[in-house]
Amino acid sequence: MAATADAGEMRGTAAATKLIVASSLGNALEFYEILVYGYFAVVISKVFFPAADETVSLLVTYGTFGVSFLARPVGAIFFGHYGDRHGRKNALTLSILLMTAGTALMTVMPSYEAAGLTAPVLVIIARLIQGFSVGGEFASSTAFLVEHRADRPGFFGSWQWSSQGFATVIATGLGVLLTSTMSAADLQAWGWRIPFAFGLLVGPVGWYIRIHMAETPAFVGAEAARAPLRELFVTQWDRLLLTIGAVAASTSSQYILVYMPTYAIRELHLPSSLSFTAALLAGALQGVVVPFVGMFVDRVGQSRVMMASAALFVFTTWPAFFLVEGNRSVAMLIVVVCWFSLLKSFFSGALPSLMGKVFPVRTRVSGMALSYNISVPIFGGFAPLIAQSLIELTGSKLSPSYYLMATALLSFVALALLRRNLRV
Repeated sequence: MAATADAGEMRGTAAATKLIVASSLGNALEFYEILVYGYFAVVISKVFFPAADETVSLLVTYGTFGVSFLARPVGAIFFGHYGDRHGRKNALTLSILLMTAGTALMTVMPSYEAAGLTAPVLVIIARLIQGFSVGGEFASSTAFLVEHRADRPGFFGSWQWSSQGFATVIATGLGVLLTSTMSAADLQAWGWRIPFAFGLLVGPVGWYIRIHMAETPAFVGAEAARAPLRELFVTQWDRLLLTIGAVAASTSSQYILVYMPTYAIRELHLPSSLSFTAALLAGALQGVVVPFVGMFVDRVGQSRVMMASAALFVFTTWPAFFLVEGNRSVAMLIVVVCWFSLLKSFFSGALPSLMGKVFPVRTRVSGMALSYNISVPIFGGFAPLIAQSLIELTGSKLSPSYYLMATALLSFVALALLRRNLRV
């Protein structure tokens, strides 16, 4: 039987800190690697996907960025079943090992010039490995957090997105440092590998911490489902569909924020180092604000806070893009990106604990893994590609706002139905 923590074991400051680090480190590594790939998309497109037309090259790079998200539902099925049958700790340990392997492959990847077509194929393989492993990371770690601290699920669950905020600070900080200190030639030749190599150092640390954590009391005390996926699809299909919709605004806003430095460089012609600075400030804001949102929703509930944030996304996104396009300055870019980050913090800070409420212990990892990893590929993974394609198709630099508004409206409706049906 798996070792378990008793009710008071995770209550001290040191134990709570260890729980947060163990659970959120893999999630931070996942998002850090995604950010690095997204932020250095222009460079990566030249290294691995050279084409006569730079727009085609960039679109192919974003397409490859999205391909990894197609592996997420497969990973969600595997890790969901594994986490609900064999424990959250075992799923977390395996997922971070696979994630580290994908990051290692990207770090040593030969360029197109050196390896020809083999290079882009290897990029796709690395992205698929990471997508598969990430398919179980968020759900397993969220269940681990909220089940160890069921008394404060909002606060502890919120660290999933706070860790992504701090990952943004590190990734964009490296982006600012490298783009401001290295020549374009050096950056394309070898400099882009530095952020991947840095991320590679995190995986072994996360694995070591996780193998020394205890299994959650809720999992050990509950009867494991024989077939969690079948139970989920037969008896909780409505919860699954509505949670997919609820996640939409969180993931679309997150990956539009990933896209914003490229948007600023390519469409607004702003300096690359200053464009990364805007993203860095937005990440810092998210990292600091989200835990306070978690404390707030432990008092007032999740759905009301999330619905208010979704409504603000619907009504303010187009004016925000209008302002930044009409006033092409770094100051305006910072204001807009930080506004999006603030709304995203309120929405996503409440999301993990809401998802923990929606699904019972027996199917919790499967339900969260599938809902999250179906929604993220559909609404998030291809968001940069959709945003860039909308600009190319319409000729309007405001067109990315339409996508963000549509996903926010979808989440608002899904949350209203969850609130009505489950009283979350």
